[in-house]
Amino acid sequence: MTTATDTPTGGEAGPDRPEAGRGATDEERLRRWRLVLGGDSAESTGCTLTGRDAAMDGALNALYGGGSKPGGRGGNERSAGLGASAPSVARWLGDIRTYFPSSVVQVMQRDAIDRLGLSTLLLEPEMLEAVEVDVHLVGTLLSLSKAMPETTKETARVVVRKVVEDLEKRLADRTRATLTGALDRSSKISRPRHHDIDWDRTIRANLKNYLPEYGTVVPERLIGHGRADRSVKKDVILCIDQSGSMAASVVYASVFGAVLASMRTLRTRLVVFDTAVVDLTDQLDDPVDVLFGTRLGGGTDINRALAYCQSRVTRPADTVVVLISDLYEGGIRNEMLKRVAAMKASGVQFVTLLALSDEGAPAYDREHAAALGALGAPAFACTPDLFPEVMAAALERRPLPVPDTEISR
Repeated sequence: MTTATDTPTGGEAGPDRPEAGRGATDEERLRRWRLVLGGDSAESTGCTLTGRDAAMDGALNALYGGGSKPGGRGGNERSAGLGASAPSVARWLGDIRTYFPSSVVQVMQRDAIDRLGLSTLLLEPEMLEAVEVDVHLVGTLLSLSKAMPETTKETARVVVRKVVEDLEKRLADRTRATLTGALDRSSKISRPRHHDIDWDRTIRANLKNYLPEYGTVVPERLIGHGRADRSVKKDVILCIDQSGSMAASVVYASVFGAVLASMRTLRTRLVVFDTAVVDLTDQLDDPVDVLFGTRLGGGTDINRALAYCQSRVTRPADTVVVLISDLYEGGIRNEMLKRVAAMKASGVQFVTLLALSDEGAPAYDREHAAALGALGAPAFACTPDLFPEVMAAALERRPLPVPDTEISR
């Protein structure tokens, strides 16, 4: 409950919500503790909630209290609950959007789905129209997509499209700019014009010609940036684990897949897998179609997925394979590792992401992560903001910007 009440005052201050700060009064501190602890646990505060505070307390209690009255909203009535009533849940969703900021609303919605088993209510169009949409909600909707009635699917697509479009606005331009620069730098030319010279690479390539008496390097060989063209320079294969724990990663990977596919100098393939393997490359022009082509949940066979990806590699030295998985392998472990080793030996750049999301440290198979690291393919979690840099490093065949965390070690 403390997560949802980090900002217990929600929006602007009002008569029932005095301005808080370093000089907050004892009464204001008691009020905040009363909201955090709830009526049953905070009777000794002597603080009675009224007006908006009482309504906020009722909304919190409906989710985090122990009672069972659907839609209860009283101030000191700590027996209220959401139950399984769609009308009461819809009212509650409206209440929390009124009383709390968007970031807190998203946390409370996830808690309601996890704690109270309200996933099935998302199959109703009216419910979908009432929720605050985010990546996690999209993951829940995708896991329910096969059970959705036709009357709900169109509403669900609208909800998913809104999230996807917001992510594209946030990520697309920076991704294209970063990768375009990486692709241009990776295309070396041996006789560059002056403004095309890559001075960093040129100096490093000619260090043996350093003249200490003059304090300079004689550049016998010039290395230049490749001039931009529209030919395909690199192949990228995104191989995405669609088990239930990877929901947020599937959403972000689908958006990035569409962005990469829009770049003419990249040939992008997107593959999703559980115990089966599905190639969704033909749908990359619309990430919403990609997402609804996935089926979250089920088992995991990484070896089978990598076998398919390996069969699609035609230019090993110009190919980057990105495996996005928590590495809980249900297939043949040794075969999986052999495939990774074989691809790397052929020249493929292999990247393993334990998660592609804004979340904290994910759960993952540490033994498999260590084995991949020993093969020179370190496994680490990656945020969406870091992903363009990871891909740029892979395309340029330089060390990956692995976060300095326990996961990457």
